[in-house]
Amino acid sequence: MSNSLTAQVDHPSDREVRFVRLLDAPPALVWSIWSEPRHLHAWFGPAGYSVTTEAFDFRPGGEWRFVMHAPDGSDIPNRIRFLELQAPDRLVYENGWDLPGAPLDFTVTWTFAPAGTRTRLEVRMTFEDPAALKTAVERYGVSQGGPSTIARIVEYLTVVESSAP
Repeated sequence: MSNSLTAQVDHPSDREVRFVRLLDAPPALVWSIWSEPRHLHAWFGPAGYSVTTEAFDFRPGGEWRFVMHAPDGSDIPNRIRFLELQAPDRLVYENGWDLPGAPLDFTVTWTFAPAGTRTRLEVRMTFEDPAALKTAVERYGVSQGGPSTIARIVEYLTVVESSAP
């Protein structure tokens, strides 16, 4: 794997979807782009989406409340509650959409494993049951959105690395 490839997508269980990609950046740098909204605004979400932060408290038990702005002009209110922050190795949170008729909550685990000077990024989304996973895949396109988001991370890491002193 390299930055030129898209993320691999699989379903380790009937409640999970997983995305894996090797990134040309060390884990500490990949971790750092989670630390501040200014970073998140540059890459979070699939291509074509933007993000506006309403509240950001990056600590276990803290929340990130934000709105994703879709290319079609619709707004998608989101909330993330951080469960586990183990810099620079692991990030776990509960994610939910605050849309009427779409209360889909799930847990997301990001693992940043060293691979020489690179990072093996694994993002695992775990849903309450197989029906919730099916809804996320069919209605919300997570199988395409995950790799698209990771591609945006790759692009942003290039910008961050080139601006480092």
